Amino acid sequence: MSFGEYVVSRWDTLSLAAAEHAMVVAIAMAVATAVGVLIGLLFYDSPRARGGAIAASAAVLTVPSLALLTLLIPITGLGWGSTLVALTAYAFLPIIRNTVTGLRGLDAATVEAGRGMGLSRTRVLLQVQLPLAWPLILTGVRVSAQMLIGIAAIAAFVDGPGLGTQIFEGLSRLGSVNSLNATLAGTLGIVVVAILFDLFFFAVSRLTTPRGLRVRS
Repeated sequence: MSFGEYVVSRWDTLSLAAAEHAMVVAIAMAVATAVGVLIGLLFYDSPRARGGAIAASAAVLTVPSLALLTLLIPITGLGWGSTLVALTAYAFLPIIRNTVTGLRGLDAATVEAGRGMGLSRTRVLLQVQLPLAWPLILTGVRVSAQMLIGIAAIAAFVDGPGLGTQIFEGLSRLGSVNSLNATLAGTLGIVVVAILFDLFFFAVSRLTTPRGLRVRS
């Protein structure tokens, strides 16, 4: 059976796996973005706190994904639970780091101008600093998403959702009929999901970034 015939014959299975792959990454990214940006907003001006947050999120990335997923099984079980917790944990570093960098890299005169207009510290942070730092924050979110799309494939080891099942299935019976097709279908499917996520973030960037900042970036 050719690769094209394999894809057509298993289209329902492959499309469902691709949808699950995208969904688990999207959920993990939504949680990580909300929490990561909040951490950055709370701690960016405190050297000790921001250093601890960045160090902790960086330490998570040193843990092999297969090891972390396995360690989570007794706590969150097989499948979606362990996958979501692991992916969310891996997503934090680029988001927190870019949020802190974006907020701390702003021109002090711009911040002081906001305060000079009578805005409170919180309103300056939310209405002035956060919008100006948003392009860099979104870049961190985009990097995390691309990283998680690849890591999510490993979640098949703990019965997680997504296209990793196709890859593991093919590799487990390498040399047999359609083993290469299964591996290739899972791999190319992940590439397609990654491209779609990147296009989505490109669109979000165009829609949410002020034109002046967009030109400079």
